[in-house]
Amino acid sequence: MAFKYNCPICNCSIGYEGLCWRCKAEKEREAALALSTSEIQDRQQYLIEHLHELNNMDDPARKYFWDCLSLHGVVSVDLQRAAVREKVFWPVEIYYQAPADVRDALIENLMTTTNSHQASHIMCCLAMQGDDVTLKTLFELKKNPKAWRKELYVDPDIYAQQGGWSFDEIGNRQYINFNKCFSFEKKNSGDTAVTIGKARADMCPHCKGKLIDILSVNGMDKRLRFLGVEGKITATCCPSCICFTEAGYSRYHLDGSSEVCFPYTGLTDNERNYVSEENYNDLQNNGLELSDDERPLFYDANNWDAVTLGGFAFWVQDCVITNCPDCGKPMRYLAQLSWERIMNDACEGILYVEVCPECKVVSMHHQQT
Repeated sequence: MAFKYNCPICNCSIGYEGLCWRCKAEKEREAALALSTSEIQDRQQYLIEHLHELNNMDDPARKYFWDCLSLHGVVSVDLQRAAVREKVFWPVEIYYQAPADVRDALIENLMTTTNSHQASHIMCCLAMQGDDVTLKTLFELKKNPKAWRKELYVDPDIYAQQGGWSFDEIGNRQYINFNKCFSFEKKNSGDTAVTIGKARADMCPHCKGKLIDILSVNGMDKRLRFLGVEGKITATCCPSCICFTEAGYSRYHLDGSSEVCFPYTGLTDNERNYVSEENYNDLQNNGLELSDDERPLFYDANNWDAVTLGGFAFWVQDCVITNCPDCGKPMRYLAQLSWERIMNDACEGILYVEVCPECKVVSMHHQQT
């Protein structure tokens, strides 16, 4: 039998001596947030000198990049120019809002490559750059595809979604992300602008478990006016079955009520409920509240304990933007909820919440390794 220890900060039970992964992640975040301007500049210079080590888990470059971008919103133009010069196309977030000369170099690389794998990365890089010239380029490539398109699964408009936007059949821009981001933290202030894990009385027809208002967002709160919602968005699901379907949907009303759209694709009426009473209690008493201050758009975009609203997601697998079941348009990414932050020991991975404000539909889907 494994020895049992307790985390010295949160007192949760763990199988090793030291901090639990959640408290360790919080400590590392606090240290990165405390970086000075000169320290950030030093890290940007290190990245320029070690571009080819960005995907090396043993090199500081990976952590330096995400600390600068996620927690401070910094990626220097010098780094972007060095990256395109060295043909470094990953992580694609290097090119977020890159200047025109970097964009033009990316386009040139895209138009001359014959490698489909490289083309897919460059399109994601251009998606992060995201200006009107990039839009026109990807739109033209959808109408007149290169030979490498035959080896890819989706068209350029889907790659554009990686950067928080896309385009319709005539080339008009569609916004996929919201332009502000807030995190969640345990501050015990009684703030109810956003709630996570509110219990309901109705039951799931698949596993007979309790349904949960997994997320309720009050768009009337002054921090959340950027959502453009004159009321509440409530996302409701079965916390067990949502992990086993491609996507689950619910319909919300501005008064805060909602209804789940059953059945979930691919499930029967005899599914097992993997969420215990203790798990439900954890979920309802997670203690997380919306941060008072706005965060950088990529905040927690490379952290497994990510719980944020707005901005960019940390996609465990691929970027997946659901089409609204009513109007067919791409929905807008709203929030990501780390199961291990909101419900101890019940599930790993992240639940992504997307919304179609016009149709008042919410989609939820789960990703894990």
